[in-house]
Amino acid sequence: MTTATNKAQPSSVFPMVIVAMLFFVLGFATWLNGSLMPYLKQMLLLTPVQASLVVFSFYIAVTFTALPSAWLIRKVGYKNGMALGMAVMMLAGLLYIPAAKTQMFSLFLLAQLVIGAGQTLLQTAVNPYVVKIGPEHTAAVRVSIMGILNKLAGVVAPIVFTALILNSFADTTDAAALTSVQIDAMANGLVLPYLGLAIFLGLLAVAVKFSPLPELEKEADNASSTGLIKAALTRPNLSFGIIALFLYVAVEVIAADTIGLYALSLGVKSYSVMTSYTMALMVLGYILGIIMIPRLLSQQAALAVSAMLGVVLTLVIVSDSPDSYWLAEHLLVPFGGAMLPDTLLLIAVLGLANAIVWPAVWPLALSGLGPLTSTGSALLIMGIAGGAFGPLAWSVASGSLGQQGAYIVMLPCYLFILFYALKGHKMRSWRS
Repeated sequence: MTTATNKAQPSSVFPMVIVAMLFFVLGFATWLNGSLMPYLKQMLLLTPVQASLVVFSFYIAVTFTALPSAWLIRKVGYKNGMALGMAVMMLAGLLYIPAAKTQMFSLFLLAQLVIGAGQTLLQTAVNPYVVKIGPEHTAAVRVSIMGILNKLAGVVAPIVFTALILNSFADTTDAAALTSVQIDAMANGLVLPYLGLAIFLGLLAVAVKFSPLPELEKEADNASSTGLIKAALTRPNLSFGIIALFLYVAVEVIAADTIGLYALSLGVKSYSVMTSYTMALMVLGYILGIIMIPRLLSQQAALAVSAMLGVVLTLVIVSDSPDSYWLAEHLLVPFGGAMLPDTLLLIAVLGLANAIVWPAVWPLALSGLGPLTSTGSALLIMGIAGGAFGPLAWSVASGSLGQQGAYIVMLPCYLFILFYALKGHKMRSWRS
């Protein structure tokens, strides 16, 4: 198993603090998509499928940058990999400025692609770092702690986004009614927020590079990438874990990033902050995970419960009436909250079902990989590409089933995650 190179094993507290900052940044950059997608849909008069390409271009970067990221980390180490990932994200932040100035959809997609590549490199370095910095049986707890920071960023990002561009919002949810003046105002409202994000990412990259963060032992680079991949995929727990993460990220991004589009279609004026609802429930789920794992539930049992909750919520979402406001009337309005449809709030509750999946799958999938850990991590990171196809599948299905009915695409995803929790993670050989 990979260990820190220091002869005297240092405390993991300081490294975890630094890594926690990186997870917050990852979450902030990632969950801005939930606000950016409906905002660009309104500003650029996009169709639902075109709007889904905003998220698609972000997540599809994982497909062709994950394995090169693993190769790069084997060359430069985990610490330098984290710094380089932040630097790429900084460059991407700067690309949003000409995209906003020209109002070219293709430039927005390019910026999304580049920032997706940067976060892939950062993810490939930082996730195994968290897993390997302490005992394997408590890895889900450490990843859950990091997840809280990541998802708290998901709560904060839409609120900050809305606050910074508040004066740029159009007064109508009917995109066809926007004037050229309104469109220009919405576009210009993106410049300063993304400039500030780029500056912050650059400063953090420098800070990580020169921080006393302990390095993990570099893994051997004496085999071809193809050989490493084949060796890693002989482990069914990893192979099924990759599929489970692909499907998990698909449903996670559907719940977090399409909720704004669905709210926009229902005429909800605060559509840009709806991602915060989903992320808040995910934070709650992570906190519950920290409390219960492994004291009350094993990582496997928590994963199974999460999958079953996802199945139930999916069936209720597609069958409930969009005119029902029972949840808001009893849980939000009495405390000063907004009057929102039950179906919209239940999509947010999917955040609770999704929270434990990522931290549970990672240690189960990496278990027993040894020197193949970085390759296994890269293959797992490729599962993030599910975020590209989840919203796209939802948007395509919405053409025939409607936006509410399209959420049925999540059902087979949760069923496979349930299989992985019950059996798939136990398999160590394709012959057994």
